[in-house]
Amino acid sequence: MSWKLVFRPEFRDDAAAAVDWYESKSPGLGIAFVDEMISVLGQIDANPLHRSRRHPSKNIRWRFTDRFPYKVVYEVLEPDGVIVVAAVLHAAHHYKRWIGRIDGA
Repeated sequence: MSWKLVFRPEFRDDAAAAVDWYESKSPGLGIAFVDEMISVLGQIDANPLHRSRRHPSKNIRWRFTDRFPYKVVYEVLEPDGVIVVAAVLHAAHHYKRWIGRIDGA
């Protein structure tokens, strides 16, 4: 199946804040974070159900990055072939930070 990735505006804000933070700590680290995000989003696009964790009662999934302590939170709308990417958050953050970003969540 071919998937269409749709990004919530908050996702871009989350990613930009993380890039800025990492770049302020070490020049080039923000770019490494961007590369990691591109890799994870490519994996999600290729197979959104593989290597992801699923919310116990909702159709919400997340995938952790390999290098950074972050997770990408998304919803898979299988009948429509759409993946709604809602957030990229530090892995320690509670789900309430993203729960209102996904319809029906």
